[in-house]
Amino acid sequence: MLKEKIELFFENKEATIEAFEVFEEFKNLLNTGQIRAAEYQSGQWVVNEWVKKGILLGFRLGKLETMHDAEWGFIDKHTYGVRKFSPTDAIRIVPGGSSVRDTAFIGKNVTIMPPSFINAGAYVDDGSMIDSHALVGSCAQVGKNVHLSAGAMLGGVLEPINANPVIIEDDVFIGGNSGIYEGVIVKKSAVIAAGVILTSNTPLYDSTKNCFIQRIKFQPLIVPENAVVIPGSRSLKHNPKIHVYTPIIIKYRDDKTEESVKLEDLLRTN
Repeated sequence: MLKEKIELFFENKEATIEAFEVFEEFKNLLNTGQIRAAEYQSGQWVVNEWVKKGILLGFRLGKLETMHDAEWGFIDKHTYGVRKFSPTDAIRIVPGGSSVRDTAFIGKNVTIMPPSFINAGAYVDDGSMIDSHALVGSCAQVGKNVHLSAGAMLGGVLEPINANPVIIEDDVFIGGNSGIYEGVIVKKSAVIAAGVILTSNTPLYDSTKNCFIQRIKFQPLIVPENAVVIPGSRSLKHNPKIHVYTPIIIKYRDDKTEESVKLEDLLRTN
C-alpha cells in the first residue's frame, strides 16, 4: 500500500497534506531499516525504485528552512532534518561535526568518527566503523562489520532511479582516501587499499588470473569476494610511455590479510 501511495504522489506534483503524511510514514520506515533503497534477493542486489522515488518526493515536498540544534545551525529542506539518537540505539557518534541525515539507517554498534557525513537513503549495518572525513553517499548500502577508513568516499546514486547504488557487503575493509562510485558493488570480505578509486567503468585487473574484470553493459562493476585491491597502472597499447590508472587485485584474502585489517572489537563495544 505504501509503495503505491509513494508512486502516486511521485507522479502527482501537488504537495498535499496526505503526501506529507505518507512521506513521514515512509521516512520512519527508512530510519528504522524496515525498507531500503536496495536489497539482496535470490543471489543478487535489487534496486527498490519506489524507495528512491520516495526519497526524491521528500525533496520535492520540502521547503528551505533554517534549522538549529544544540550545536549547529543549517539550512535544508524541512523534510530532511538531522537524525537524532539516544544511548538505547547503541550507536556512538563522537563529537566534532558528524551528521546523519533523515532517512539514513544506522545499525547497532556502529561508530561514527568526526567529521563524517551519512546522506539520505543510506544504510549502515551493525558493527561498522565510519571513520573521520568519510562519506556514505545517498542510498549507499554498507554491510555488517565494514571499516570505512579516514577520508574514504562512497558516492551517492539517487538518480537515475533504476541505477544501482554503491554497495559494500559484510566484512569489507575500505582503506583511507579511497573512492567507490557509480554503483560499484564490493563483495564480502574484500579489502580496498588506501588510495584506490573504483567506478563502474574502471577496468579492474586480477593479477592472480591474468585478466581484467569489467562490468557487463548497464550493470555495475563487481569486486569479487575476498579480493585485495591496490592502486596500479598499465601502459597504453598505442603509446607504452603513457600509463593510465588501473586498480589491481594483488591477491585474495589470507591469514596475513586478516591480521592487517582486524577490527578492534573494543571500539565497537557499547
